[in-house]
Amino acid sequence: MSKRKAVVRGSFYPDSKEEIVKFFDFFEKILKDNSIKIEKLDTKSIISPHAGYIYSGFTANIAYKSVKQKPKRVVVIGPSHRVFIDGASVALYEDYETPFGDMDIDSEYSERLLNRFGFLKFQPDAHEEHSTETQAPFIKYYFPDSKIVEIVYGRVGFEEISEVIDEVLKNDENLVVISTDLSHFYSLKEAEKLDSICLKAVENLDLELFEKGCEACGITGVKAMVKSAIKDRLKPVLLDYRTSFDASGDDKRVVGYMSVLFRKKE
Repeated sequence: MSKRKAVVRGSFYPDSKEEIVKFFDFFEKILKDNSIKIEKLDTKSIISPHAGYIYSGFTANIAYKSVKQKPKRVVVIGPSHRVFIDGASVALYEDYETPFGDMDIDSEYSERLLNRFGFLKFQPDAHEEHSTETQAPFIKYYFPDSKIVEIVYGRVGFEEISEVIDEVLKNDENLVVISTDLSHFYSLKEAEKLDSICLKAVENLDLELFEKGCEACGITGVKAMVKSAIKDRLKPVLLDYRTSFDASGDDKRVVGYMSVLFRKKE
């Protein structure tokens, strides 16, 4: 039986489920101590960060907690940081390893996407990727019965990725997860300036604004999601924004994180 191994387990997130639950309990305490209530909404897609949980886990956790429904499958789309990919790769394994137990990969659905879109392929080394794997423990914890589809992209236009998202969004039982961090290694002041452009671009569904200084490792996926949101009349809801400064206290080399939810307009 083929398995997508958890290759960043023990580095980006804890090796054991008990230690991950301690993180989640800590996030809950922060919410409670600050009287922050999470409204659960019918959700078509979320944007979630992918750094180490100590830095971006709180922001990611809010995104997953905000999803009201229990999706049949979760399609995770993230950028490749390790290897070059011409196009994008779909994980054609049977299982996906997480500290909470293995998830079923929806191999039939993955094959269907691969056969439908010419830029999709299966490149095994592309799936030793943290941008997508960091989402898996959240998915297994919050949606234990969901299947997963993993797409890691490289050199490809956001328009092509948006076509895949459009196809996935046709099924109301699907949830799309777009993985990205924001600006990297600027001062806190400069990071917040650059990140504000990204936040406004997403909130206003403004594709042109991304070109005014938004920096994000997963900007292709974010722009693809915005394009699909415009087409499918989805409303973005900014859930959380913070930087690594909140966890590290280092205001010299800062990384930004956001979480966003997309829902049908009422």
